[in-house]
Amino acid sequence: MASTSSTLTISSSSTPFDTKTPRHSAAPSPQCVTLPTLPPPPVQSQNRPGKTTAYCRKIARNVMAMATGEAPAEVATTELPEVLKTVQEAWDKVEDKYAVSSLAVAGVVAVWGSTGLISAIDRLPLIPGALELVGIGYTGWFAYKNLVYKPDREALIQKVKDTYKDIIGSS
Repeated sequence: MASTSSTLTISSSSTPFDTKTPRHSAAPSPQCVTLPTLPPPPVQSQNRPGKTTAYCRKIARNVMAMATGEAPAEVATTELPEVLKTVQEAWDKVEDKYAVSSLAVAGVVAVWGSTGLISAIDRLPLIPGALELVGIGYTGWFAYKNLVYKPDREALIQKVKDTYKDIIGSS
C-alpha cells in the first residue's frame, strides 16, 4: 500500500481578496496541504454546435410563422388548463373590465399594506404578546358562548348556513 503525504500551502496577504497582486505559493511545510488547480472550463459552443443551431433555427421558424399569422405545430396542439379556460370565460362575461381590474389592483395594494402594518406591529415590544392574549381570550369566549351547549351549536350552524345561502344564493 503506497502512502502519500500532502501539504497545505497558506499564504498571507494584507488584503484577502486582492486581485491585482500575483499569486505566490509559500514553501510547503509539514503542517500544510497543497491542492491541485482545476482545468479551465470547456467552451460550450465547441461541445454542441449542432444542437444550438438547430434550436435557433426552430425559434426563427416559430417567429416567422407567428409573424405571418400561421400557428406552429407545437403551439396549435397545446391546450389551456381547465382553470385558465374558466377564468377566461368569466373575464369575457365581465362588462366593466376597468372596474374589476382596478378592484384587483386595490386588493393587491391592500394586502401588501396590511402585511407591512402587521410586520411593523410585530416588531413593537409588548404588542404581539398582548394581541396573542386577546386572541386566546376571544377564542375561549367564542367556544363557551357558541360551542359548549347543543342549542347554541345548532343556532351557530343554522346562522352559518343562512349566511352561506345569502352569499351563494338559494339552490
